[in-house]
Amino acid sequence: MDITAPLPLAADDPETLAATARAVLDPSGLGPIDRVPLIPETARRRHRVFVPADHRFKAAARFLQALWREDRGLAIGTHIDRREPHRPRRLGSRISTAAGALGANFIHPDIVPVVTRALAYREPGAAYDVDRLRTNLLSSQPLAFNLFGPLARDLALATRFVAKLFPGTLTRVHDILFEHSPGRSDHRFTADRTAYDVVLRGRDATGARALLCIEIKYSEAGHEPAPPPHPRHAEIARTTPGLFVDPDDPTLTGPACQQLYRQHCLASAMLTAGLADTATLAFIAPTHNQLAHAAATAYTRQLTDPQAGPIPFVPTTLEHAFAALATAGLPDHARALHRRYTDFWLVDGELDLAAMPARPPTPVPAVTPTTTDIPAGPTLPVRRSQPHVTRPFVGKPARAA
Repeated sequence: MDITAPLPLAADDPETLAATARAVLDPSGLGPIDRVPLIPETARRRHRVFVPADHRFKAAARFLQALWREDRGLAIGTHIDRREPHRPRRLGSRISTAAGALGANFIHPDIVPVVTRALAYREPGAAYDVDRLRTNLLSSQPLAFNLFGPLARDLALATRFVAKLFPGTLTRVHDILFEHSPGRSDHRFTADRTAYDVVLRGRDATGARALLCIEIKYSEAGHEPAPPPHPRHAEIARTTPGLFVDPDDPTLTGPACQQLYRQHCLASAMLTAGLADTATLAFIAPTHNQLAHAAATAYTRQLTDPQAGPIPFVPTTLEHAFAALATAGLPDHARALHRRYTDFWLVDGELDLAAMPARPPTPVPAVTPTTTDIPAGPTLPVRRSQPHVTRPFVGKPARAA
């Protein structure tokens, strides 16, 4: 398969997108992995990614990020536990501060200016942890930039991407905002710090002003600690007809649903304030992050009509987002994203190598060294996670609106 050849445009249906995902993200034909493995503690310690609190998917994702870092020769970073700030530990899913300052957490150098601009013009109160953004490989915030950074530089590409992944929402993308809220702590909205990872603004098929508000999870379980219920959320929920089955159901403010509930309320308040005519709330997480998808499913049950309600809710997978990016015109960048974030066959291969019995050294006949002899070094196994070369995406800066 010629990985530099552009893919044909696909029809906007799940079967075709799935076929594209297989062609682009599975060129070796291994097929989807059934589930992420339970990685032995010894293997996690060997790659410096043993964190006892990690759930199954997070442990596998952390391991995958360590392999990605090692394959690229990036210096390991450190983690400081707030309970023991005097004892920093090296952590394989982090890169060094120096590597982070050079933009190594971003898959392509052209994404770095997008990040730099987003930080320079960040909204007041925006929840950026700059060190985490630059050095934490496991964080969903750099993932948001790695996925949407190329789209921010080319709005025609962004429009094609949305048509593939979220058909019927925006037919034209005007701009892309990161870590966005129209007004944190503003009582016209949710009166708190609720925000979206990414917001795409544009027009729908009727010409109406449309918003696509996106929450992205990578290793997070989607069960964040629930803050105390805010009366403003309840007010919005009760006055948005047809959105919730029961706006007073305490499940909405529980750990599994509270973030999406707050984001849905924020979208409703934005429409009421006249910032747009329509809005859609989307949720993206890896297929095997079952905890995150379970939270999204629990939230879906609280909606009167998730697909055709006043503010539709569209959960999807990170793998489908990569396939949509490929069909929109960036197959190589999609492959690079898949390889870093969702190719758990690399973890499988590493575990297979670790389980191979050590072979005794082959006896070598003694020879008399001469001045031209070169001592032979050890033969190292070739891991399945060795990097491959991908052609960088081709993007162009978007013109100012």
